[in-house]
Formats: sequence, structure tokens, C-alpha cells
Amino acid sequence: MKKEHFMKNSILCSLAVVSLALSFFFERTPTAPTKANAAHIQTASLFPTEETTFIKDIKEETAPVSNPAKNPSFKDSLRYNYYAQTLGLRVNYTENTELLETVSDWIGTPYRSGSNTKRGTDCSGFVTRVYKEVYGIDLSRSSRSMFHDVKHISKREVKEGDLVFFRRGPKQPIYHVGIYLKNGKFVHSASNGGVRISSLKDAYYSRNYYAAGRVI
Repeated sequence: MKKEHFMKNSILCSLAVVSLALSFFFERTPTAPTKANAAHIQTASLFPTEETTFIKDIKEETAPVSNPAKNPSFKDSLRYNYYAQTLGLRVNYTENTELLETVSDWIGTPYRSGSNTKRGTDCSGFVTRVYKEVYGIDLSRSSRSMFHDVKHISKREVKEGDLVFFRRGPKQPIYHVGIYLKNGKFVHSASNGGVRISSLKDAYYSRNYYAAGRVI
């Protein structure tokens, strides 16, 4: 009996020794990645996963689109700069090029009462020709009738293409009309110089300015 008990204990001890030896050889604590492993991980991250590709697509779709007006083509830049120099305007590349081109072609046309050709034109004749050529709109022939045909707006609301009207006194009738461009400047056919660019800030036009109107 004692012999069997001794043998049983010997077997258990042997198993314990074997188990201890196996745990020594096979158990190992995690180690930090080596330079080679780190390089391998970094290289693998260069290939986009499905998730990163999706995020990239979202960013591209929601990215703001550049404004073409701020990045005009070379040809458009030349055109705008030519009109700016001809008309003495500061442009931001959003202006109506057809209006600027038409006005540029009329600059220097002499004044001629009752006419509306490039051999000579009065103020209302010039305005009617420009509106017909640029907008395809037929306006009344006189500045007074034009004033009654437009929507009246305040001076601070005036925009490119609006009409500006003048009179010589509070109780005087409207005697002159021009087309507003920008920067406080307008184009008109003046009796003392023909078709030209003037400023609403000039003393004469500032004093005689009456109202602005928008063609509907």
C-alpha cells in the first residue's frame, strides 16, 4: 500500500516537473514591434481600406467648388481687362461682357439730337439702342417716358444695367438718362461730348441726379 502511494506521488511529481518545463519553453510575454515589423505595418497602411476610401470620397464630394469668377480663363481676363481700361472700371469678372462690349463700341459717338445711330445719338436714343442690342428690350424713346416705364429704386440699390435719371431742379422735368455700370459710374450720350463714361459723384451729375429705375 505504501509502495503504491509512493509510486503515485512519484508520477504526480514527474508530471509537475514536465508541466513546469513546458510552461518555461512556450510561455512568452508580448514584445514591442521591431523596426522591421513597424516598417511592414507602415507599408501596409499605404493601401486604402474600404473605410478610408469611403471617407476620402465624402471629403471630395463635400469640398467647396472653386468660383469660376475668381479664376477666369486667360481669354476672358484679356477681354475684361480691355473693357476695364476702355471704360475706366474696376472689374471682378462677373460683369455682363455683352453690355461692356456694346458700350465700348459706342464710346466716342458724337451727340446728335433726335438720332440713335453711331453717326450721332442723343441720350435716350443711345439707351434704347443699347437695351435692344444687349437685352432685346424695346424702351420708350424719351427719357421722361422711360422714367414712367421702369421700377423706381433707391440710389443705394442701383446695379449694372439700371437707368439713372437727371433733372435741373425740384420742379423741372427729367431731361437726361444714362445706363449705370458700376463703381458709381454710368454711360450716357452728353450734349457736350457724346457717348462717354461719367461719375455720379461729379459735381454736376451729383447735383442734378434725380432717381434710378430698373427695367422689369
